[in-house]
Formats: sequence, structure tokens, C-alpha cells
Amino acid sequence: MQPTNYHTYNEIKTQTEAWAQALDVVRASDSPKAGDYDQVVFIGCGSTYYLSLAAAALYTELTGRSAHAIPGGELLLNPQLVVPQTSSLRSLLVAISRSGTTTETIKAVEKFKAEKRGDVLVISNYDEVLSRLADVNIVIDKGQEQSIAQTRSFASMYVVVTALCAKMAGREDLVSAMVELPRIGNWVIDNYEEWAKRIGENLSFDRFYFLGSGIRYGLACEVNLKMKEMTLTHSEPFHFLEFRHGPMSMVNQNTVVVGMLSEANRAHEAKVLEEMEALGGTVSAVGENEADVSFESHIPEEVRGVLYLPVFQLMAFYRSLAKGLNPDRPNNLTAVVKLNL
Repeated sequence: MQPTNYHTYNEIKTQTEAWAQALDVVRASDSPKAGDYDQVVFIGCGSTYYLSLAAAALYTELTGRSAHAIPGGELLLNPQLVVPQTSSLRSLLVAISRSGTTTETIKAVEKFKAEKRGDVLVISNYDEVLSRLADVNIVIDKGQEQSIAQTRSFASMYVVVTALCAKMAGREDLVSAMVELPRIGNWVIDNYEEWAKRIGENLSFDRFYFLGSGIRYGLACEVNLKMKEMTLTHSEPFHFLEFRHGPMSMVNQNTVVVGMLSEANRAHEAKVLEEMEALGGTVSAVGENEADVSFESHIPEEVRGVLYLPVFQLMAFYRSLAKGLNPDRPNNLTAVVKLNL
């Protein structure tokens, strides 16, 4: 079958339309201010938990204020670890869910509201149950998907949290700079699809490691999940420097190590990749410039993170096909997890 016969492929290729809508919606919204809260808690499940990790890091970097990321189920079962009931902290809960019907996230938000722990902002691709619990509701319907693994939806909601964090920090200059993301995203997809295909289809590779530090670590977790879900391949995410502390023992000629390079710490990150190549691994770098995948975006580093996603999503897609799998219907998974809680 041709790639265009799969929903996953078409959703990856058209995702920049959802990026544009996400940015328009946030720019037009009455977003909360960072100064109104002592802490922000981001929650999600699966992909949206990883999105929460990226969001919390970015929020702290841009505002200098406290933020946490926690799975929806953990906030439900162990809320005292993040938002103690006796605390006087002013809290904002940002609940992220593609479907708006994920059980753990809904129950966590209901409990948070019932205990009057703070305000709730919901980010979703569907105007569903979760949206109706929100004090502020952001829905990006162009991010909706027919496939199970999140690609377009994740990227659209990540653009939302990126612009939201910038707005809450009072950085309208960063929000304005994001207008160029859809155009550059299309350029990256068109120019590096073959790169992603070549690595993905190489079945001599049996393990993948995705390295990302700072605001990129949550993204490394997410692209690692895409490789697991769609291709049933051993895959793990790590912070760059942490990879030396044990995990590099797994590196051999069948290993791919991909690094999401930053600007400030590029020298340290590149050194890790050089060491893994010396151990026999196949290494690739993705970043703004002078990398195997170069964005050449001229967009500030804080708000261009979504550009890392499409090539890794395509890599997983092509690997799924090469292994004779159906990327639209990953093994053992459903689009929405609903539990009897």
C-alpha cells in the first residue's frame, strides 16, 4: 500500500494546518497570567503526559516560576504530592487530552475542582467532557485524528502550550515569532522525509535512543513512544549527559542514537553523540543548523520545539511499514483509555 493510504501518514503530513489554528486560537484567547499563580501543574496520560513534561520545563524557563508535570492518574491517586490540600499556594491546573474523555484526567480534574485547589485550563482536540470542566477551554479541532498513535494532535497541542507559556510570561514577541512555524514545518517535512524513511526502513537497527535535555526532554519521551507504539522496537529517551551513566552500555552497530540539539549546550550534547559513534552506534543530530536535520528557522529556540516532531513521526511510520505492521492500529492499543474508576 502507498503511504497515502494510511491515516497516520496523512495526519503527519497535514499537521501544520493544526499548528496554524493552534496559534490563532491562543493569540485570540484571554490567557491567564503567570503572576496570578504560585504554581502551574500540567497533567496528561501517555503522550499528553510527555507533553506536560515539555510544557512544565518551558513554563519555568520562560516565567521563572514553579511548574510540575504529573500523569493524570497520579494527580488522582496521590494529589498531596503536588498540590497539598492544606497549601495556600494559588494553583493553575492545565489538563491536556486529545479526546477530552480520558478517564484518569477527567477524574483528576473533578477532584481538583471539588477540593477547590485552583483554576483549570483544558487543552484538547475535541470539545468533550473535559472541556466542560474548564475555567479556560482551548480546543484545536484541526488536530483531530483517525489513527491511534498521536501525531498531528500532539503537535497541535504542543503549539498551544508553547504559545500559552509565552503569553503567560508576557512574551508576545515569542508568540509573534511562532507565526512562521507552519511554513518552516512544511519545509522540514518536504526536505527530510527521505532521511526519516532511510533510517526507519533499516531493519538492521534494533534499538533507538532519543536524547533531549531541558525543554526538549519531554519531546524525546514522546518520539520514543511513537517508535514503541508504531514499530514495536526497543526505544528509550534520555537526557544527554545521563546517557553516559549506564545506558551507553547498550550501544553497538545495531543502535541508533538521535540527539535533539540545543544552542546553549550544543558543545556538550555533540560530544555525547561523538562518543556514541565511537562505540559503533549510528548517530544523527537534529537542530537549528549544522545538523543532519537542520531547521534553519531563525525562530527563537524557546518556541520552535514543534519542528523536532515530524521527522521522528515519519521515521516511526516508515519503520512500521517495513516491519509489516499497521501504523494506524498499533498492537494492543485503543485511541482512548476509559477505566471504571
